[in-house]
Amino acid sequence: MNKIGFDNNKYIQLQSQKIQERISSFGGKLYLEFGGKLFDDYHASRVLPGFQPDSKIRMLLSMKEDAEVIIVVSATAIEQNKMRGDLGITYDMDALRLIDTFGEIGIDVGGVVITQYMHQSAVDTFIKRLENLGIKVYRHYHIAGYPTNVRKIVSEDGYGKNDYIETTKSLVVVTAPGPGSGKMAVCLSQLYHDHLRGIKAGYAKFETFPVWNLPLKHPVNMAYEAATVDLNDVNMIDPFHLEATGITTVNYNRDIEIFPVLKAIFEKIYGECPYKSPTDMGVNMAGYCITDNDVVFKASKMEIVRRYYDTLNRKRNGLADANEVYQAELIMNQVGVDVNFRQVVKYALAKAEETGEAAAAIELPDGTVVTGKTSNLMGPSAAVLMNALKHLGGINPEFLLLPPVVIEPLQKLKIENLGNQNPRLHADEILIALAISATTNPMAALAMEQLHKLKGCQAHVSVSVSNVDKTIYRKLGIDLTYEPVYESKKFYHK
Repeated sequence: MNKIGFDNNKYIQLQSQKIQERISSFGGKLYLEFGGKLFDDYHASRVLPGFQPDSKIRMLLSMKEDAEVIIVVSATAIEQNKMRGDLGITYDMDALRLIDTFGEIGIDVGGVVITQYMHQSAVDTFIKRLENLGIKVYRHYHIAGYPTNVRKIVSEDGYGKNDYIETTKSLVVVTAPGPGSGKMAVCLSQLYHDHLRGIKAGYAKFETFPVWNLPLKHPVNMAYEAATVDLNDVNMIDPFHLEATGITTVNYNRDIEIFPVLKAIFEKIYGECPYKSPTDMGVNMAGYCITDNDVVFKASKMEIVRRYYDTLNRKRNGLADANEVYQAELIMNQVGVDVNFRQVVKYALAKAEETGEAAAAIELPDGTVVTGKTSNLMGPSAAVLMNALKHLGGINPEFLLLPPVVIEPLQKLKIENLGNQNPRLHADEILIALAISATTNPMAALAMEQLHKLKGCQAHVSVSVSNVDKTIYRKLGIDLTYEPVYESKKFYHK
């Protein structure tokens, strides 16, 4: 059984309460910068078992009548075609996805802000697309000397040049497809413009990690470092909070480094800063909702190893450097684990060594580990999935859920009609074939009924995994890692 270590309902209740209190403290209007993933926070759900990936949205829905959303996208991210690694889509496309998703749940989107705008051609194309879709677009410009030249930042030549975003609700959620988009700058620019218009407003951060009231080296906080090695984020004791209150709290380097500048900007706009520390700026009740520290410890250590493998594979693909791998290894050492903490790793590698073929392993909810290997019919990711469904359904492991007579026509279609070179079936093709077979094959139907039990399971593959298999595992809720080696020696891999 997957154990729960976090009270999600309590979290939603406490977060909503604290945000309402913050709105009131600023006179009725708050710009709330949302850090991390707003809709699909799978990192939080992995390190805090019981946290639901849509918890933040459920919290917002409880304040739906008072909330609107601003989506921020950096012009640099658009130019560089920056991708969301978990969803495999670019930041500009994710902005459209976010608009659709907010619309489906009935929360107003006030528009899209393009930060660091300097008339880039790719950015202008995206802006034109948004405007053709009837979406309001606001341009925020590069400010020379940002963020240290406070005199210029808080002036007509700084924030004053930015488009003012018309908002009507008491809670303005400022979110983005990913980090580095400029959410904080957008919030502060709005405070400058609101102040000129005589509108009382404030700013706060909704940042789940690091958790300020957990120890600095708590695995939950270390897992955040492991997730952000590409950003060089480092957890630190907040020296401003310690000096002001005598209380030790945890924050991260970027917020601590920028706080003196942020304080100066507040003072320039209002004459004083409402916050004594970066910790004060945050609205984060996650630490109060952990119900089983042992469960959270284990889950966070598992995530640290998972992130290590992610870094290895990004390095293999030229997206990370040796220093990031070193940092990921250091974090594993600090929490006292190695790759074998994920027991699926040793099972997958042992199966590969035993058979001489690429292999995979899945740890099921009862602790059983099943394996699968590459065959003429399917790859390791598909094979282990079939074996897992058999075990969960109590089906004889020797029984062929999909006999060759079912699989071979699909292979023929792939090779002869669709131009593929690899005849083996991927996980999605296997599941489609299984779903069709379920109409006439009771065993296939029984296997299909087990799919929901795979959510939260751990898996490892001895070779690099195709994008289609990664997508299927993610949709099934399986936490996947894989070795940074290719099954074939080709240079081009889809």
